Amino acid sequence: MNELLRLARAIRCDATDPAQTFRHRMGIGLAIALLILILSLLG
Repeated sequence: MNELLRLARAIRCDATDPAQTFRHRMGIGLAIALLILILSLLG
């Protein structure tokens, strides 16, 4: 659990610009979606 919290802090975006925050969240979301797709194809 501590490792997940540390990972969440590492990928956190503290930008005040809404466009930069949106791009960051979209990038993280796409990375997670790609990871889920790869894991589902392997399993």
